[in-house]
Amino acid sequence: MKYFVASGEDRRLTAEARQALPGSFIELSDGVTHYELRGPEDGDIVVMAGGLTIPLFYWDSLATELHGRGLRTLTCSAYGRGYSDRVRSRYDETLFARQLAELTQRLGLTERPLHLVGTSMGALVAMTYAAQYPSSLATLTIVGPAGLTKPRLTSPHRLLRNDWPAGLVARRRGRQILQGHLGHNVRDPELGAELTEMVLDAFRFEGSLYAVFDTLQHLPVAGRDDLFRQTGALGIPTLLLWGDRDEVTPLAHFETARNLLKPQRHHVIAECGHMAPFERPRDVADQIVPFVAARAERLDS
Repeated sequence: MKYFVASGEDRRLTAEARQALPGSFIELSDGVTHYELRGPEDGDIVVMAGGLTIPLFYWDSLATELHGRGLRTLTCSAYGRGYSDRVRSRYDETLFARQLAELTQRLGLTERPLHLVGTSMGALVAMTYAAQYPSSLATLTIVGPAGLTKPRLTSPHRLLRNDWPAGLVARRRGRQILQGHLGHNVRDPELGAELTEMVLDAFRFEGSLYAVFDTLQHLPVAGRDDLFRQTGALGIPTLLLWGDRDEVTPLAHFETARNLLKPQRHHVIAECGHMAPFERPRDVADQIVPFVAARAERLDS
């Protein structure tokens, strides 16, 4: 897709602009990444990979829960999201997995066991990372993953593979589609409004909508059974979590995910939508903390 700047994108991510923004920044091979490394310095490290649109602030409540229970967290905004660079390369799982790998290496975290958490599209990125760097992980947590719907000829993602209609749709209806997508993620209206404000504020930076639509073109979010199966064969201790009211990646796919991933633990969070780490951070922490505590060694230990 040809790079474009959408209506409403009235800011640029420059070095000067970032001086007024919260968090930390680091130059990686593909661009600048916005990240936060927080929590007890001696705690096991939980690395978090987010979904299609979310900035790192999405993880704040879960991170606070984990810090209070002795864990250290690394969150980042994927390229094209939050305050990370909008890049002109292909937005696919290879790009995002490389971003995580370079970030952990540059921060000197790879000598310690890492506990990787991926939600929604971020679950596909986490599984891609796990396939490339299995020995770096002590555990893998998958929350409401994308990837298990069946590809359809009429799927919007198939239509987006053609550059011309994809660019046209993105420019004319991109923001409307984005807001509609965000409206289905969280059951609580107040949290939904908070999420929408958080995401749309970051989407004022040039290239944001381009990044989302290019991702939809190049990172398949359907028909990924083989990736799940491959991950299940790695032998990494895995925790599978799902919201019972998830309207984006419905609970109907839970058993398929269990059969393919073969998780050591699985849990359905009651009265919870698609964004469990944002909507129910305490319940998610209740599952992650004991799982991590019982498996503090890397796979190659």
